[in-house]
Amino acid sequence: MEKRTMGTVISVKKQWWIKVNTKPFRKHALDGAVFPHIVKVRYVVNGTEIIKRKWLGASVTPPCVNEKVTVIYQEDKPTKCKLGLYR
Repeated sequence: MEKRTMGTVISVKKQWWIKVNTKPFRKHALDGAVFPHIVKVRYVVNGTEIIKRKWLGASVTPPCVNEKVTVIYQEDKPTKCKLGLYR
């Protein structure tokens, strides 16, 4: 069963080594390029603080540092989670 809680974004890092081109023809190397991100989130479940890193694809806009996000976790294993960023 899934449960929800609010978490705080600790850090957001861009993965520069993985480039996704969005244009078929480019004028320079980064024209139309987007990058995936790694987001580190801190949340509390039953009094236990959990820090989890999640990978966000290039099409998802990453949250800012110190922003509150929805964390959806499994009740039997709270370290297994996903972020409620997709709209």
